[in-house]
Amino acid sequence: MILNKGINPMVKSRKLRIISPSGAIQPEYIMAAADVLGHRGYEVSTGKYALSSHGRFAGTDEQRLYDLQLALDDPTLEVILCSRGGYGLSRIIDKVDFSAFLNFPKWLVGFSDVTVLHCALSRLGVPSIHGSMARYLAELPDDDPSLMSLQNLLEGHLPTYLLPAHPMNRPGKASATLIGGNLSVLMSVRGTPYEPDWKGAVLFLEEVGEEPYHIDRMMQNLRMGGVLQQLAGIIVGRFTDCPEDSSMQQSIAGIIRDAAEGTSYPVCFDFPAGHEPDNYPLILGAQVRLEVGETETLIDFN
Repeated sequence: MILNKGINPMVKSRKLRIISPSGAIQPEYIMAAADVLGHRGYEVSTGKYALSSHGRFAGTDEQRLYDLQLALDDPTLEVILCSRGGYGLSRIIDKVDFSAFLNFPKWLVGFSDVTVLHCALSRLGVPSIHGSMARYLAELPDDDPSLMSLQNLLEGHLPTYLLPAHPMNRPGKASATLIGGNLSVLMSVRGTPYEPDWKGAVLFLEEVGEEPYHIDRMMQNLRMGGVLQQLAGIIVGRFTDCPEDSSMQQSIAGIIRDAAEGTSYPVCFDFPAGHEPDNYPLILGAQVRLEVGETETLIDFN
């Protein structure tokens, strides 16, 4: 499925910091992830408040912002790994200063609520990684393919994915900037300075725990708002714990495909990324080549 090749010029060191800018996480996940990363050659540090808890959040807004800002500003770091998603970044994103980060960019890794940060970085022209966080690093075996792909990417090898055809796929080719992440979080940044630049982009979508009619409502918003008409392609990831609903008279894939009706760009379904263990990394804010054919799909970052 995966071929890795090419070198990422952003790699400068082996220093990595784990922070918790969103929801509270069980401390043992962070400690286990730090141990795994340490054995893989990283010099791992954790944010001052990474293990904190304040209601549903990993510390107060001020504490989470402190750890995030310090990590973004640190010129010695190669990687910032978010410990988990949940909710919280929308409360602090407008207080983040990215000026020092732009002088010393580094990889930021995460998904789910971290979509807010991916959107902000994409607007600044800096790529970031939609990929596994602390819990999966702690629980999955060392030879898990998605974690190995993330490790290869962090070491500078850009991924190429070959996927089997999906019956709902729409053939075509596109080469454009990849944007996106969690559908609900993307909707939360609509109309803000962090809304992605949709025009001519390939959009990646994933979701967890949403009813099909909620998904339809969000997709209809993107359709009526003219977003879907601006795209160059769509990559649909996993929609985990989103039960099929017979009252909708169509599958979730059908809901997404119907919302994009009237467009002609390629659409790829069932890319293995999202709220599941097989969460293969994607480089948001980077150029991607998408080729959806009759028998297989190519997704290439080289």
